[in-house]
Amino acid sequence: MRPTRLTLRDLVSESLAGLSQRPARTVLTMLGTVLGVGSFVAVLGLTATASGQISGAFSVMTATQITITDAGAGSTQQSTVYDFPPGSDSTIQSLNGVLAAGVRWSVGAGPQPVSANLAAGSVPQQIAVSAATPGYLHAIEPRLTEGTLWGEFHEQRTMSVAVIGSGVARQLGIASVASQPAIFIKGQAFTVIGILAGAQRDPTAAITVYIPAATARNHFGNPVSFSPASMLVRTQLGAADLIAHQAPLALRPDDPQILQAAPPPTATVLRDDVLASLNSLFVVLAAITLIIGAVGIANTTLVAVMERTGEIGLRRAVGARRRHIAAQFLTESAAIGTLGGLIGTAIAVSVIVGVAIARHWTAVIDPALTLPAPLIGTVTGLLAGAYPALRAARIEPLEALRR
Repeated sequence: MRPTRLTLRDLVSESLAGLSQRPARTVLTMLGTVLGVGSFVAVLGLTATASGQISGAFSVMTATQITITDAGAGSTQQSTVYDFPPGSDSTIQSLNGVLAAGVRWSVGAGPQPVSANLAAGSVPQQIAVSAATPGYLHAIEPRLTEGTLWGEFHEQRTMSVAVIGSGVARQLGIASVASQPAIFIKGQAFTVIGILAGAQRDPTAAITVYIPAATARNHFGNPVSFSPASMLVRTQLGAADLIAHQAPLALRPDDPQILQAAPPPTATVLRDDVLASLNSLFVVLAAITLIIGAVGIANTTLVAVMERTGEIGLRRAVGARRRHIAAQFLTESAAIGTLGGLIGTAIAVSVIVGVAIARHWTAVIDPALTLPAPLIGTVTGLLAGAYPALRAARIEPLEALRR
């Protein structure tokens, strides 16, 4: 007796017939792969797109910002010499390529007692207080929600005014500056003239109180040596390296070594940490989603094997071999996985482009990831259908027909 053969055409025909017998179940099973592969491609694509924006933002920030540090103080006592001379803001702003520059330091080198009420029994809040020159407030690119910033007029007259972050305003119960509310820093009164929602180049702006540098020196003294003053310089794109070399000499021609200027390295480190965290987190989430889809295919294929036991037994009785039965079920699960991978990839690419358009980003779609994505669905279907196919192949004809 000649052994039976199963041609590729017959295999495809039988598999399509098996899938078309229960179209609703086939579609629902395919949804697992659609969601799995789609999530995998979409998550990695959106991560790459978002990473491009984060990387670009940090690169621009690094390329247009330098910090000049007051390195003259070396003891733990209060500085007796203020290494940034008067007029430092205008000196640096006169350099070609500088957009804004200003000096700041932490008053008291730590949080200070701040209150909006001196009534008996009121407890002051511990809040960061920064002394700053007018140029610093412009250099950090603040987002002002109400009021105004102080200027040279307030600085030169050592006026007791303050600009506070929105977090500080909520903490102190200040809703508006229209009535010129006062706050008390270590018992000294300051009139609040502006509220900041934040600042692009100072992440602590929303939780900080800013007061004029000249006023701070009058009331609280020079910066302490273990928390010295620093200058933030915002430059045009490409000018940061040149300004970093010119600034110490321009500020202290008598002793330029007392100041250190360099582009801040923290932005690059933070950018790399953010990108690494995003990539690792989203890859894990995408893999979990893909595993869930594979489990769905395996479960449905196994149920189909149990329901079609009689069909399997009949085919075995008329000459079908074990490998023919296994090949049919593997083909069915691979077809489900492949179709799910194709549909999921198409949906994922649409989602990536749609999100990029909505956010005004540049979509980043890696062909090395997108083109093989349907194959991920195929492999997922094959792996998921392996056990059900082996179980179907082991069914004996006589036992199947008895059922």
